[in-house]
Amino acid sequence: MEKIIIFGVSQLASLAHFYFEHDTPHQVVAFTVDRDYIEENEFRGLPVVAFEDIEEKYPPSEFKMFLPISFKQMSFLRKAKYEEAKAKGYQCVSYVSSKATTWPDLNVGENCFIFEDNTIQPFVEIGNNCVLWSGNHIGHHTVIKDHVFITSHVVISGCCEIGENSFFGVNATVRDETIIGKGSLIGMGAIITKDTPEFSIWLGAKSTMREGKSIDIDSISHKTKG
Repeated sequence: MEKIIIFGVSQLASLAHFYFEHDTPHQVVAFTVDRDYIEENEFRGLPVVAFEDIEEKYPPSEFKMFLPISFKQMSFLRKAKYEEAKAKGYQCVSYVSSKATTWPDLNVGENCFIFEDNTIQPFVEIGNNCVLWSGNHIGHHTVIKDHVFITSHVVISGCCEIGENSFFGVNATVRDETIIGKGSLIGMGAIITKDTPEFSIWLGAKSTMREGKSIDIDSISHKTKG
């Protein structure tokens, strides 16, 4: 049983503790945050230790770390803290839900948080420090690079390349063989059918109303078929 420290005392940290407690062999022994943000000495019944001092009380030779930090600043905040933990000598564990659909060849990096109901097809590669919230489809041969945050019910089709620090809002869709540039913000419901430049912003999918009534679609179809 590996002993781990979770960074943060937020809702994400609470979720991480719950998942590790109920769905992994890991044992969470403490939480850590930057000293300026410590308000109480305990969280979920475990000690809260200043990140500045963490290696003294929980040395990286004996403990590992998990950093479930949000997508703020396009996940560059999470990237920075992950790199600080690595500089302290910690190995960072990943969580892949037992309720996700995966295949034996799945390649997942460190400090990834992959929730339930993700369908991850064969030959997918996921880098370090990525978050895949619940209910996404990741198509075959897709490569997701480091520090990517994918919310829920996102469809990334096959053979895509997802640049580091990209963000995907709920219900976004990406066409197959598409390259998403580094730091791209793909907003809720966006439909991406072409490569995106680095740090570009894509918001919304415009729908247009066509002529006719929905109730007439079948009859129109029958007439067309003769």
